[in-house]
Amino acid sequence: MRVMIAPDSFGNTLSANEAADAIARGWRLGRPGDELVLAPQSDGGPGFVDVLAVNRGEVRELDVDGPLGKRVRARWLLDGRTAFIEAAQACGSSLIDGPPTNRSALRASSEGVGQLIVAALGVDGIERVFVGLGGSSCTDGGRGMVRALGGLADAAARLQSVELVAATDVENPLLGEHGAAHVFGPQKGADGATVDVLEELNSEWAATLKREAGADVAELPGAGAAGGIGAALFALGGRRESGAAVVAELTDQTDLLESVDLVITGEGKFDSQSLRGKLVTELASAGVRSGAPTIVLAGQIALETAQWKAAGVSRAYSVAEFAGSVDKAMTDAGPQLELLAEYAAQQFDQGTGTLRGGL
Repeated sequence: MRVMIAPDSFGNTLSANEAADAIARGWRLGRPGDELVLAPQSDGGPGFVDVLAVNRGEVRELDVDGPLGKRVRARWLLDGRTAFIEAAQACGSSLIDGPPTNRSALRASSEGVGQLIVAALGVDGIERVFVGLGGSSCTDGGRGMVRALGGLADAAARLQSVELVAATDVENPLLGEHGAAHVFGPQKGADGATVDVLEELNSEWAATLKREAGADVAELPGAGAAGGIGAALFALGGRRESGAAVVAELTDQTDLLESVDLVITGEGKFDSQSLRGKLVTELASAGVRSGAPTIVLAGQIALETAQWKAAGVSRAYSVAEFAGSVDKAMTDAGPQLELLAEYAAQQFDQGTGTLRGGL
């Protein structure tokens, strides 16, 4: 049997490449006769650059301002006349020292993302700039990024000659109950009062974008991605594409799907956000179209069985449940994912192409 192993990153514990390797090791133990095709993926969040860099382009590095001002080394990819930038490289949640707090939620800035865009625009003949959005620690609506580009007017002028694409991992708007502050703020350390402050700041920023850039972007799908960086990119003339779809196209995912019998994917937390344009459900839908069932191995699962089955997933397994605790699933992520993959392989019935038993 030919198996495609195509996980996203597992939060801050495993990169997509590391997760793919762990799953492959476990699956080989459970089903040593299968042919495995490793194709780590990204939906625009952490791993966007590294996944694409496996087969294309030149990785460049730049010291930029991290989310709280401390300088960090960020990677971006130059592939001919196209630049691929990953917001998480400059303002990712992993760049916050210690657990996120109200203070970090309020202070975290996207300025480093703007500095990466400036570097890309400095390449002679550059025509396209993709900005992968996801996994950020900020909820600044992209204000820091715009500041690094010289302000709204200068930023718009500098980006006028390039095709600007926001590769987003979610479809959330900037404002409201499904917006950046209310949905993602708590994940970034914000309590209820701080969420309200962030919402108000982004509401004021949306009004500024509409007044000064002539762009009413607050309700556009993806405007709330990466703490609202999507909104600023749209105001600067950018358009949205699914980050998962961008990576799928550039890694020849469609051709791979047509050649395999089973897809294994995964992510840190398989929850309601996974159903809003994230990689695992995009991949499951593609698997349904190609006739290949999809297994999800996730750090944690916060969905009912009916929900993930409706998304085209054949089986979902939780590392935390298998390991016995969330803490062990995170501190021993690679070995636990490997053991779970071995278990899942043993559950697969090659004769019927179905999964039996399970956690």
